Amino acid sequence: MPPKGHDKTVRRSVPGLSSLPRPVYGRTESLPNRALTRRHSHPWVQLSYAISGVLEIQTSAGRFVAPPQRAVWIPAGMPHRVFSSPHTEMRSLYLDCSVTGWAADRCQVLAVSSLLRELIRSFSELPVEYAEDGPDGRLAQVVLDQLAAAPQVDLMLPLPADSRLRQIYRSLNLHPEQQTTLGQWSQKLAVSEKTLSRLFLSDTGLTFRAWRQRLRLLSALPALEQGERVTDVALACGYESTSAFINAFRQQFDATPGEFFR
Repeated sequence: MPPKGHDKTVRRSVPGLSSLPRPVYGRTESLPNRALTRRHSHPWVQLSYAISGVLEIQTSAGRFVAPPQRAVWIPAGMPHRVFSSPHTEMRSLYLDCSVTGWAADRCQVLAVSSLLRELIRSFSELPVEYAEDGPDGRLAQVVLDQLAAAPQVDLMLPLPADSRLRQIYRSLNLHPEQQTTLGQWSQKLAVSEKTLSRLFLSDTGLTFRAWRQRLRLLSALPALEQGERVTDVALACGYESTSAFINAFRQQFDATPGEFFR
């Protein structure tokens, strides 16, 4: 999610909690500006969800992107940063490990059904110290049941570990529209194209071409969510035509941009 135009990225503080007041705890935040937290971790599971705007969770393994109807599951103890696009309405659930025995121990993006969305909204409005043995406690249990059933979706960009590939990543992250080929990168980095190709496959599980396409498409999501013209977004991400962008988008996400945000 590279910075664009003159939008200002502000540093957002991390909630200073030492323990959770309840096994399931909800937070609500309105983030008018592009915002980024420092890298941090906490001893509980976090579910980050945006009613509007796009969230990105950055770990050492990759970037996990969540537009509306998706959320990011962050395991306890996982170092991460949270990046949000402008005008994001964020809902966070903090879950004690005692109530998430079924949970994955890795970061992942989950699909948020209409039911789960409304449950998260309702739960985030509860008092901090809600009655666990009443209706609010039962609501918390329904939220947990729905989270356990939520399917995983592939909205993750794996990040390479190799320092040379990291240079390519940093450059493309700032300028996804650039058309530099792997052969040209090999000349800049003084390493053979064959070596770079092999490193991309071993570090990310993707070819350079597939990895770059995924980076471009994930980078396009914040602008699309805010209603920018598909043609403008396509050009900004390095596609020569709107049709080429839509075809790539459909291939990656099994939906057109319009269908994806519906």
